[in-house]
Amino acid sequence: MQQKVTILIIPILIGIVSGAFIAFYPVSEKNPDLLTKTKLIQGGSPILGDASAAITILEWGDYQCTFCYRFHGTTLELLDRDYIQTGKVNLVFKDFPLNGPDSILAAEASYCAQDQGKYWQYHDELYKNWGGEKTGWITRWSLNAFGTSVGLDLENFNQCLDDHKYEDKVNRLYQLGKDLGIDATPSFLIFNDEKIIKIRGNQPLETFLRTIDEL
Repeated sequence: MQQKVTILIIPILIGIVSGAFIAFYPVSEKNPDLLTKTKLIQGGSPILGDASAAITILEWGDYQCTFCYRFHGTTLELLDRDYIQTGKVNLVFKDFPLNGPDSILAAEASYCAQDQGKYWQYHDELYKNWGGEKTGWITRWSLNAFGTSVGLDLENFNQCLDDHKYEDKVNRLYQLGKDLGIDATPSFLIFNDEKIIKIRGNQPLETFLRTIDEL
């Protein structure tokens, strides 16, 4: 369910040591090491956009989530055109599968597609074919159909799924999100080397633009 936006802005000292915290996040007092820039970015999707961009949008999402689907089809398209493709911002996606086993399976499939260099194509194909929350649209048949659409080698793709090669990865991302206080999808941590700003829910484009301006 979409929630009201919650924005947390906390300035910090910069450049004390390599890997210094980019912000202090009260929910994670027991896990401050999770808030280094490297830790926030690593382990999720490939970076979309210029890896050296000053600002990163870290999206926590679920492939069945209604508001993730709406964000992907509206706000993200505009952010991609005006900020990601222009090198001002980059995007990392991390899975937070709130809607159960089908969401976990879809997330696994996205990383199996990444093995063939087609993570973002497959990620987009999942949202392009979104069929609702817990309606049964995510099946091995549909995942194969999406793989065909983006040109995957289905034999290798299915072997990856059969082996559940990325099940532990997806579960670890879910636990990481909970450790950072993520409790709804989509949720966003938007940060540079000075601040983290948290946005909860599919907020209007203007909220993201104000956040980027703030950073």
